[in-house]
Amino acid sequence: MCATTTRAEPASLQHTALYSLHQSLDAKIVPFTGYALPVQYSEGIKAEHLHTRTHAGLFDVSHMGQISIQGEAVEKSFEALVTGDLTALQDYQQRYTLLTNPEGGIIDDLMVTKMPDGLFVVVNAACKDGDYQHIKKVLGKDYQVELLNERALLALQGPDASAVLAGHNSDIAQLAFMNAGRFQIDGIECIINRCGYTGEDGFEISVNNSDAEGLAKLLLEHDEVKPVGLGARDSLRLEAGLCLYGHDIDETTTPIEANLRWAVAMKYRNESAEANFPGADKILHQAKEGTEKLLVGLKPEGKMPIREGSLVLNQKNVEIGHVTSGGFGPSIGGPVALGYVSSEYAAVGTELHVEIRNRSHTMRVADLPFVLHQYYKP
Repeated sequence: MCATTTRAEPASLQHTALYSLHQSLDAKIVPFTGYALPVQYSEGIKAEHLHTRTHAGLFDVSHMGQISIQGEAVEKSFEALVTGDLTALQDYQQRYTLLTNPEGGIIDDLMVTKMPDGLFVVVNAACKDGDYQHIKKVLGKDYQVELLNERALLALQGPDASAVLAGHNSDIAQLAFMNAGRFQIDGIECIINRCGYTGEDGFEISVNNSDAEGLAKLLLEHDEVKPVGLGARDSLRLEAGLCLYGHDIDETTTPIEANLRWAVAMKYRNESAEANFPGADKILHQAKEGTEKLLVGLKPEGKMPIREGSLVLNQKNVEIGHVTSGGFGPSIGGPVALGYVSSEYAAVGTELHVEIRNRSHTMRVADLPFVLHQYYKP
């Protein structure tokens, strides 16, 4: 996920509100999307990964962009930019959706929450400035679009996350997956969504920068909670079969090619409503007729991880795709990967190959996710 692992930090790197806390916890700091962020702590990536799967991990994801959008009928207007059904959202409901370009490519993947006074949107770190300018330009002067740089974002993920937060405010535990609310945690005002990027039950907590370190320290007082860095965040999301923007999806891939058909509103796919988001014609045509390539899970044999960029070959050694994310899955004790392959090779169980150091390694198309999701859906 992060190619650079040196402690040297260019002066241009930005710091989150938790930077001093990361230093005090002896984090290994690396450059990532213009920020100095922890890739791991003293126990290492594998231990952090497994602790999140069994207890709770606390992540600093403040580099992500938080955007507020306000204005009359804002859900309907913003819906014209994305693939999801936003007008169906009730207050404090959240939806994963995709910002698309006229060619059907994915500009970014977003989490959109309907608030009583507008929309609260979380976007990817590398895309946030571009997303902000794009949204502001398309919506125009009738809407107030604000990039919330004064807010931090923490993610508490894992099976113990709900109990930890309930110990401070029992109402938080009542949230269902993809629902949100405004809560206080020991007097700290928070916007909390029950969601995450690990496949585990968990929460994302938006809080003022001035309160972020105090909140993080409060949560880390619990024996069940340990700090977790970018390394385990990447291995957790890969096991959960979740796309990483700029790797598995980008402006050259469509939602259908990326196996994100479910992120295109059902009302568009069954033609009960007119789709006017950018690239709708191409995306809906692919949804009906299929695509030349598909993003699939790949399970290599043996213990050697298959890395991003590796070429995928069929049994005749003909190139039919490439790996977009790859690594070792600590929860399953073996390597896992995502990649695009020609659609005719996308069936689960299909045997494929990749060459590493002039040696052929066998892998098979696998069901996703590699580790079952544990989202709380009462």
